[in-house]
Amino acid sequence: MELYFSAIDTPIGKLEVVSSKHAIRALHFSVSAHAPSLWVPDVMRQCLEQLEQYFRGNLKVFDVNTEQSGTDFQKLVWKKVSEIPYGETLSYREVATRCGNAGAVRAVGHANGRNRVPVIIPCHRVVGADESLVGYAGGLWRKRWLLDHERSVSFGVRKLF
Repeated sequence: MELYFSAIDTPIGKLEVVSSKHAIRALHFSVSAHAPSLWVPDVMRQCLEQLEQYFRGNLKVFDVNTEQSGTDFQKLVWKKVSEIPYGETLSYREVATRCGNAGAVRAVGHANGRNRVPVIIPCHRVVGADESLVGYAGGLWRKRWLLDHERSVSFGVRKLF
């Protein structure tokens, strides 16, 4: 499978976007590891535009096609996480319950950690039972920023960072 690479500068650092011809395969919080592709597919252009709109506060739901491998349970977790409304959070236990197994809290955490398309599948919206920020591959400071960003847009309050 041929992969394409691009990057976007965001308030939380550079995001590298990786896609096939038809789906976004990964987002990486880091300095780009790959040179940008000379040609990018439409799905990549759509993703870059949606990310830009999200960080401007003008997009609340992504509708770009994504594809990532995982177990059936991981895919179910990613689906349930995608359903968490913009600006809101759920605990790992609440996500596990929505997946039909309230005892699968660790498995939900593991699935969240395997999410290769953060922001699009908003794993930053999953928090500890006491609403503490735990576990985010991009760093807890990014998780806090994303949650604050969404809440400021949702409630019309701008926070200085």
